[in-house]
Amino acid sequence: MSMCSSSSVSLSTKSWIVHSIVAGAAIAAAIGAGAYLGRYRKFRSRVVGIIPARYASSRFEGKPLVNILGKPMIQRTWERAKLASTLDHIVVATDDEKIAECCRGFGADVVMTSESCQNGTERCNEALQKLDKKYDVVVNIQGDEPLIEPEIIDGIVKALQAAPDAVFSTAVTALKPEDAFDPNRVKCVVDNRGYAIYFSRGLIPYNKTGKVNPQFPYMLHLGIQSYDSKFLKIYPELQPTPLQLEEDLEQLKVLENGYKMKVIKG
Repeated sequence: MSMCSSSSVSLSTKSWIVHSIVAGAAIAAAIGAGAYLGRYRKFRSRVVGIIPARYASSRFEGKPLVNILGKPMIQRTWERAKLASTLDHIVVATDDEKIAECCRGFGADVVMTSESCQNGTERCNEALQKLDKKYDVVVNIQGDEPLIEPEIIDGIVKALQAAPDAVFSTAVTALKPEDAFDPNRVKCVVDNRGYAIYFSRGLIPYNKTGKVNPQFPYMLHLGIQSYDSKFLKIYPELQPTPLQLEEDLEQLKVLENGYKMKVIKG
């Protein structure tokens, strides 16, 4: 009897210990989750939209100032961006005084940037450094997107906020079959978790027939993108990469350096 009693007490003690550990873990998990959610609510919370605009475009000089139904294109883009709910502030970043004067005329804040910027990302970075306030997320809104959807802007911001392991987010949409082999229509492929695998001016994926597969959901990259502001400061310091240079796509420098990029479908 004494042996059975001793065994019973031992089992009861072990059971109590196990239950205590489980309960403790549950409490710790609850506290941890609460703390995490508290941090998450503040994670990358301050967002600025920057509209890079340069006058001396090789394909269409002065494009930001072209008139669209009585308003310059850059104003149309700015007005659409103003409708996005996630942007705390919007500025136009330009190296041209004509564009700057135009933008100030319709009420936009303007940051003057250098003519040496190689692309919109570098121009956004320079503008960010000149802003008085600090921001966690920078949205690069191309100045020639007068029909940009505010929902797309909000979508890529929220995608970046929800993916702590990503430093970059962008958007894609369905590719039209007639654009499959147009090198000016950049294609994108993503993994099962919504992270970018590759961007190309060629058709990707490319099947053995060399023809467009009407059953495959090819994706077209949309120009808008957002960055973690800390990464944006690092980006200009990264050396050009082989794939980036070959395809002439700045997104590839991000991927080739091992950074993650979140992609949403618009």
